[in-house]
Amino acid sequence: MDSNAETMHSHCLEISMEAHKVVPPPHKSTIEKLKTRLKETFFPDDPLRQFKGQPMNKKLILAAQYVFPILQWGPNYSFKLFKSDIIAGLTIASLAIPQGISYAKLANLPPIVGLYSSFVPPLVYAVLGSSRDLAVGPVSIASLVLGSMLMQEVSPNKDPVLFLQLAFTSTFFAGLFQASLGFLRLGFIIDFLSKATLIGFMAGAAIIVSLQQLKGLLGITHFTKQMGIVPVLSSVFHTTKEWSWQTILMGFCFLVVLLLARHVSMKKPKLFWVSAGAPLASVILSTLLVFAAKADHHGISVIGKLQQGLNPPSWNMLHFHGTHLGLVIKTGLVTGILSLTEGIAVGRTFAALKDYQVDGNKEMIAIGLMNMVGSSTSCYVTTGAFSRSAVNHNAGAKTAASNIVMSVTVMVTLLFLMPLFQYTPNVVLGTIIVTAVVGLIDIPSAFHIWKVDKFDFVVTLCAFFGVIFISVQQGLAIAVGLSIFKILLQITRPKTVMLGKIPGTDIYRNLHQYEEASSVPGFLILSIESPINFANITYLNERILRWIEEYEAEEDMKKQSCLRFLILEMSAVSAVDTSGVSLFKVLRKAMEKKGVELILVNPLSEVMEKLLKADEACYFMRPDNIFMTVGEAVASLSSRTKGQSSSTYHEGT
Repeated sequence: MDSNAETMHSHCLEISMEAHKVVPPPHKSTIEKLKTRLKETFFPDDPLRQFKGQPMNKKLILAAQYVFPILQWGPNYSFKLFKSDIIAGLTIASLAIPQGISYAKLANLPPIVGLYSSFVPPLVYAVLGSSRDLAVGPVSIASLVLGSMLMQEVSPNKDPVLFLQLAFTSTFFAGLFQASLGFLRLGFIIDFLSKATLIGFMAGAAIIVSLQQLKGLLGITHFTKQMGIVPVLSSVFHTTKEWSWQTILMGFCFLVVLLLARHVSMKKPKLFWVSAGAPLASVILSTLLVFAAKADHHGISVIGKLQQGLNPPSWNMLHFHGTHLGLVIKTGLVTGILSLTEGIAVGRTFAALKDYQVDGNKEMIAIGLMNMVGSSTSCYVTTGAFSRSAVNHNAGAKTAASNIVMSVTVMVTLLFLMPLFQYTPNVVLGTIIVTAVVGLIDIPSAFHIWKVDKFDFVVTLCAFFGVIFISVQQGLAIAVGLSIFKILLQITRPKTVMLGKIPGTDIYRNLHQYEEASSVPGFLILSIESPINFANITYLNERILRWIEEYEAEEDMKKQSCLRFLILEMSAVSAVDTSGVSLFKVLRKAMEKKGVELILVNPLSEVMEKLLKADEACYFMRPDNIFMTVGEAVASLSSRTKGQSSSTYHEGT
């Protein structure tokens, strides 16, 4: 009997000796730690690594190429690339011209401003932008938000000059905000607009934009200034006497044609030119019809005479004082975030398809400076539009030179072709907008969100219904607020799971996920799956104590061995603050009263370093209180327990 006990004891000691020693992290000074933290926060892409080990002249060249990406592809530009870019540029110009006029009207601005915004900003982006596929110009959502927010205080009909001044000033602040995010490396802020938020917001905004076009599609002259679905539909059905059958007929015919063209291009991407050229073809055909039939005298409203010539300077129209300063700053902030999010998302989407990288912070600077320059040249908020960028991509664009080709085409239009748009009917511009925003309603993605995450789907619905029933900006704010609330829930209510052993292995996994896993008698093994900080220590303390109470209650029912060890598996605890450190001290004292040992498994370097500094009694860093894996902890503690039992047996004998 003694021989067997000694053999078992020596075998257990061998097992315990196999446990790997947990060593503290190497010492780092506060300056070194701060430097590492700042680098990972603001420079995760390490943009300076390309300068290491380079001679000074090479560093200057790389710096110039980093600031002006055109210097990267410009020196190697060839006629073969130009042929691809000129085709793509002309193709997107055929889409940008009618869309520019349409989106300017959506923002309650003169139609010519939409063309101005398709001339200067693409030139700026071609020099500063890093995306090969992004096609720059006005977009529907930013146009809608800009117009609706400014209309809250200023009427575009009663005071058009002031409205235009506020639009340009808002554009300046939008660009300033965007460029500041890029310069300060704060691009992660726009990540608070989650995919769920954007899908709901875009769908709601698409419906609001489409409903706003009912004014032009039905020929209504007295239309509500509100954006919600209820007042818009109420206005539509209270003005049935203003409906024009000629306008409705023309609008219906061209809407069907444009939707068919879009459908054809979606089914057969090689026929991208069908949907790209359809808007311009519709404008030309409808203009000829109106001019030939003198339809403007029979109830069909037209654009009217447009100013000919290039962008006039507008820096003297920027207002940085007065009663409307708060409005333009708020409008610039909201439109800046929306346009920046759309532009970067579109750029990254097509970069992934062509297997190249887009620098998010450089894009923010490029889009921001583009809007700041644009605000001084009679342009309003612009960014990379998905529909135009998709056409640019499908048309075979190789570099940002396609934006230059588009800009030159718009310049020619501004200089020589403006009189041709005098008889363009407003109803056709409305059909172009409706066709463009239909693609923003992404039902498959919403269904996918429903399948994957129900809370995210609630966020999507809140954004959608908030936009269509309340307002565009408040709907967006509600969705962002819910997303932040979800993050706060995850921080303040972290997951803790009980681990059990997979039979025949030293692997420990979630007991509720793996049916074959079984708990180890005398051990309560918990995994904490989040950082520990002041926001969640109270919850974690209460939850761990409840785990112990549940274990003890089950122990009484099954009459199993009493709880000896509480093991906390900390591989997922990436950080801990001073409040978090105090949690371990509180738990240790609570466990001592119960006769239970607190064991830590695999604390990460930052966590271990703070525990070392706060653990004056060196309790947590004792070899028998800290282990590298749960398997090693259970084996070592089990052998120690058996060894103690064996010693007690010998003494009794």
